[in-house]
Amino acid sequence: MKVLVTVKRVVDYNVRVRVRPDHRGVELANVKMGMNPFCEIAVEEAVRLKEQGLAREVVVVSVGPAQAQEQLRAALALGADRALLVETDAEPGALALARLLKAVVDRERPDLVLLGKQAIDSDNNQTGQMLAALAGLPQGTFASALAFADGKVRVTREVDGGLQTLELALPAVITTDLRLNQPRYASLPNIMKARSKPLEVLAAAGLGVEPASGLTTLRVEPPAPRRAGVRVGSVAELVDKLKHEAKVI
Repeated sequence: MKVLVTVKRVVDYNVRVRVRPDHRGVELANVKMGMNPFCEIAVEEAVRLKEQGLAREVVVVSVGPAQAQEQLRAALALGADRALLVETDAEPGALALARLLKAVVDRERPDLVLLGKQAIDSDNNQTGQMLAALAGLPQGTFASALAFADGKVRVTREVDGGLQTLELALPAVITTDLRLNQPRYASLPNIMKARSKPLEVLAAAGLGVEPASGLTTLRVEPPAPRRAGVRVGSVAELVDKLKHEAKVI
């Protein structure tokens, strides 16, 4: 089984995000960048499938600027075999990104496509579903467990009422949730080995897809500052504040 995993370059989750002075986006200059945490879960799952003998090759792909090679090398250090970068300086929206990934799927012909369920910057939760629709593949979203047998995959996903299990014929598209696994840390030897693993750079224009998004961000605002909490001396005082200040009871 050949597994294709998507990786997105985002602001590191430990960094406090700041809005740019022009309010057209968030500040990225001199900001630590990292791999989207949900993408890291997808990479970990693909590597585990290879360790179990279920996958023969793990390919990671990213769409973005040349600097995204850093995140691809990190994925290679975690155990992926080779990497593809669809290089573009544009900021593709979910649909444009899905179209670019669909071109990569047509090129690579994977048996399984793994994506993080969403990116922590745009928070859209759309690309995996759009990719499945464009490629005409069955999809399982928010996967918390996977089981493979007889050319099919059983996807356990979390829904409002509990857990739902789907059986998909391969090839398929699956998006990963937090409880699917705990990503490993890359060892120093694997980091060194990742430097020599193949990383191919493709031009977005060469895939016949317009990478620019059809959406325009008008304005970005930071969240309103929250009032500091207070400590109360008794239950009666708490009830009084909830009733007269917060007005929730």
